[in-house]
Amino acid sequence: MTIAVNLARPVADPMPGVAGAMPAATASPPRGLSASLIAQAEGALLAPHGLDAPALSRVFGQLMAHQVDYADLYFQHTRSEGWSLEEGIVKSGSFSIEQGVGVRAVSGEKTAFAYSDDISLPALESAALATRAIARAGSAGSRPAVCPGAGRELYSPADPLAALAEAQKVALLERLERLARARDPRVVQVMASLAGRHDVVYIARHDGRVSADVRPLVRVSLHVIVEQDGRREQGSAGGGGRFDYSRFTDDVLESYAREAVDQALLNLEARPAPAGTMTVVLGPGWPGVLLHEAVGHGLEGDFNRKGTSAFSGRIGERVAARGVTVVDDGTLEQRRGSLNVDDEGNPTQCTTLIEDGVLRGYLQDTLNARLMGMPITGNGRRESFAHLPMPRMTNTCMLNGDRDPEEIIRSVDRGLYAVNFGGGQVDIVSGKFVFSAAEAWLVEGGRLIHPVKGATLIGNGPDALTRVSMIGNDLALDSGVGTCGKEGQSVPVGVGQPTLRIDGLTVGGTH
Repeated sequence: MTIAVNLARPVADPMPGVAGAMPAATASPPRGLSASLIAQAEGALLAPHGLDAPALSRVFGQLMAHQVDYADLYFQHTRSEGWSLEEGIVKSGSFSIEQGVGVRAVSGEKTAFAYSDDISLPALESAALATRAIARAGSAGSRPAVCPGAGRELYSPADPLAALAEAQKVALLERLERLARARDPRVVQVMASLAGRHDVVYIARHDGRVSADVRPLVRVSLHVIVEQDGRREQGSAGGGGRFDYSRFTDDVLESYAREAVDQALLNLEARPAPAGTMTVVLGPGWPGVLLHEAVGHGLEGDFNRKGTSAFSGRIGERVAARGVTVVDDGTLEQRRGSLNVDDEGNPTQCTTLIEDGVLRGYLQDTLNARLMGMPITGNGRRESFAHLPMPRMTNTCMLNGDRDPEEIIRSVDRGLYAVNFGGGQVDIVSGKFVFSAAEAWLVEGGRLIHPVKGATLIGNGPDALTRVSMIGNDLALDSGVGTCGKEGQSVPVGVGQPTLRIDGLTVGGTH
């Protein structure tokens, strides 16, 4: 059960420059990035608002007056922007600043939560009073300390929005459009967009532990439409990660243009997809989104604690074919789904979910790990300070097998080769999924015959894992475009896999 209270108030001035640090009452953090991030976050989120260690201790004193099991404060300041270009014209440009604090208290399975976009001691005390509605025997606070393992540096804390001037950002999109149009004269429409975000977060917990992170995130997207003999088709491409706009060099932009236009041109030649039960080969990289949706969500701790996942109570059991190993790794450098610490201040890690076909564990946040008696995996994530954390994926992928991708194609007598995916959906309880292929080929006699359109993959996630018969040695991660939705919250994620052969999968087509 969750009790939520909104204490939102108008935001005053935007965040001042990052400077200063919390008074000496805070325990000295270790040398290295952890100390730097904590000092930067304290200078940005606490000092400008007159907050310090004694003030936070006072808030926790009110939260723990009824001795709850767990409590934390999540401070956040976010600067974000978005630019879009269509037909050579800037269609939209946006910039926003958000800041606030979420206050949470947990007792047993009950959670009380309040948030405010006014970062001040009175607002914190009001939120603390609002969350004291729940109470149970718990532990008192202790002296501040830095969360262990929080000293890693997976990405630079620099602000990506400051990497280019506004005119340069528009010029980048104009360059991308020119590259797409120069690729082929059949390109009739180009839409390009650029997005950037800079997050500063600071997490204080009732046991005195503090942690912080400064998170850059950028993304470029391209969508093209081509036309030939009255027939129109589309293609898309893009990428991003936790770095700044300088990563989008001419070579990178050219690769996006090539991928999007070539995909659209291929679809001009596509024929109606066949329907029926057949062998399906999934390409490497982004097709791992099927794994994310059909399997990954079912391995999140909250669904398994409540018994609503197809994987509930099955740890130690064989749930996939031999050779299938699935991990969730939040420690990959500069990847879209990576975090130095999760949104509860716990270090992210590489968690083995399925090993050689056997279920080994679930993705856990603090609440569900405690209630299930299992280790915390650093997967507590939230969209913003105004949302509760829950178990979420970071970068989820299937590891390499030992087969050559061309060998896998040659092994198929008749089937479908799905190179890229569009949209999809899954039912967590049953594991049933439906995915549409954005680029696919008919395979006959071990050869790619012609592209097809209108193909949808229909199946059951746990069942599909048992039908994996060949695993390639070409593991690839997606280009950095994934966003995952769960219970109304969206967070950036990554996916990946090698080429896979799945036998007996249902394909919905047009003939």
